[in-house]
Amino acid sequence: MSALTGAERSLAVQTYLQDLQSRIVQALSTLDGQPFRSDSWTRPAGGGGTSCLIEEGNLIERGGVNFSHVMGEQLPPSASAHRAELAGRPYEAMGVSLVMHPRNPYCPTAHMNVRYFVAHPPKDQPNLAPVFWFGGGMDLTPYYGFREDAVHFHQTCHDALAPHGNDYYSRFKAWCDQYFFLKHRNEARGVGGIFYDDLNEPGFDACFALTRSVGDAFVAAYAPLLERRRDMPWGERERDFQAYRRGRYVEFNLVYDRGTLFGLQSGGRTESILMSMPPIVKWRYDWQPEAGSPEAMLYTDFLPHQDWLA
Repeated sequence: MSALTGAERSLAVQTYLQDLQSRIVQALSTLDGQPFRSDSWTRPAGGGGTSCLIEEGNLIERGGVNFSHVMGEQLPPSASAHRAELAGRPYEAMGVSLVMHPRNPYCPTAHMNVRYFVAHPPKDQPNLAPVFWFGGGMDLTPYYGFREDAVHFHQTCHDALAPHGNDYYSRFKAWCDQYFFLKHRNEARGVGGIFYDDLNEPGFDACFALTRSVGDAFVAAYAPLLERRRDMPWGERERDFQAYRRGRYVEFNLVYDRGTLFGLQSGGRTESILMSMPPIVKWRYDWQPEAGSPEAMLYTDFLPHQDWLA
């Protein structure tokens, strides 16, 4: 049982998240060779944040690492999807969310998020206890698949969770496969990773420690893949397929993603929320890759759910 008060808990999480943002930005800026632009903002309804973004970098075509800490009078529906009894409560939400879209089509896109929510007692029921929960995860979206990259990413996720319990990786991996799935396409967004939400057992200290492990593992999971692939030669064909597959990313984020919906429903900062969008995207009518091609292998060998650590 944590001895911290509610306010002390929030401060501890906020301090960690802001430090995590700083460390990730530094690591990715070093990899790219260009600095990230920092843009701090305030939200009229309460709270604010800092968006760190890079556009037209040497390695990263577009990417952002966001920190936000917002408060509101009514918890939006997207945040209470699994907790209907909390709908409409005053709330506090904070998190770090990032998406990286490298230019080289052989470098995968990556997403990571760690977040903390508190639903406060309604004003007409002040004796109710506040309810907290953590969420987070990371996932990888390649355009041209490499098995060793998927294995490295999943192994790093597994190792981050292992100290906290033997079953977390398998549970969160399955949850990720289920969550990042485009039902209208009947296909996965990428090769997955881990995803979790509504985590408040066995208590604040344990949940916070697990979430720190996830956040701290991102650079180790992703940076080696960029270093491994960044100098691979590519041409118009690869770039064209990358733009086509980026369309799936846009479809998922605008139709299904709870974080995007929460941000828009809560009056968040639109520029920061939509920083996850890739800069160049294409759609085609009923296009299929040529059988046996490197592009087709993404569909046959990488997008189907599988045990990458078998």
